[in-house]
Amino acid sequence: MRISVSSDMDEPVARALVAELRSRGHEVTAHGALAPGADPQWAACSEAAAREVADGTADQAVVCCWTGTGASIAANKVPGVRAALCTDAYTADGARRWNDANVLALGLRLTSEPLMKEILDAWFAAEVSEDAEDQENVERIRRLDLRGR
Repeated sequence: MRISVSSDMDEPVARALVAELRSRGHEVTAHGALAPGADPQWAACSEAAAREVADGTADQAVVCCWTGTGASIAANKVPGVRAALCTDAYTADGARRWNDANVLALGLRLTSEPLMKEILDAWFAAEVSEDAEDQENVERIRRLDLRGR
């Protein structure tokens, strides 16, 4: 899977995230503080990663900032992106399952490396719900994206 990763800070957990994704066999493109010469501001690098998902050059993205909030807000401004700030495995599972989230947002401050691995395990293991109500909600979000263009 092609995964775009952004972080506004070159923190150990951000570096561990890139290494973990690569060790799982994913092709990773780095943005922000993880890419020399790139704009490290959370809004800019989160947008860059999210745009790769929206335009199909990445299958998913993981965006990071100190709390994860700004990164998730910036990513969600890109039409076609459904970013979810996940602080635990249960939330990551639900975000993928019920919301068909395609961008994972993580906070650098409170996400330890073991927790990050648990979140990734849940994120990648979850299957998108086939429930009609869940699909209807995701479709409603797609229509909102179209109105914003």
